[in-house]
Amino acid sequence: MTIFGPEAAEINFKITLNRNLFNLDKMIWNVYLSGEIHSDWRNEIEKEVEARDLPVDLYAPVTDHAASDDVGITILGDEEKDVWKDSKGAKINAIRTRTLIEQADIVVVRFGEKYRQWNAAFDAGYAAALGKKLIVMHPEEHTHALKEVNAAALAVCRTPKQVVEILDYVILKK
Repeated sequence: MTIFGPEAAEINFKITLNRNLFNLDKMIWNVYLSGEIHSDWRNEIEKEVEARDLPVDLYAPVTDHAASDDVGITILGDEEKDVWKDSKGAKINAIRTRTLIEQADIVVVRFGEKYRQWNAAFDAGYAAALGKKLIVMHPEEHTHALKEVNAAALAVCRTPKQVVEILDYVILKK
């Protein structure tokens, strides 16, 4: 079937627009790095992404633990009870976290060895609920405890290098 007139121009525009939207050679991927803040795993990923020249923009929560904990009282004033201090800080931090997860193409959530990262579990669940592509990274010994989180992930890995290898494959492999 041949279409002429204004309808043809509109269809051709839509086809061209769709091709440009999904042109992996030109796409910049937004990757949010959530989770554990007590090691340099984010720096490892950043260095390897740069070394491979991947078209990736990396984003993260505030990783200064004290600043993150105290942001509510620093900006909005002291609280007598820790529960209200924590509530203020969590809500302000959520502005950044939710925005960046919502804008992400891929969310990477790392669970570290030492601390229980309830915020990381929340971020993983939030990302999964939004239908985000989720990569989870954690030590082998957390596999059972994180089985539901792992089930929501499209990949479960152990190292920052594996995260970058996944990014390299899904972005550049032809």
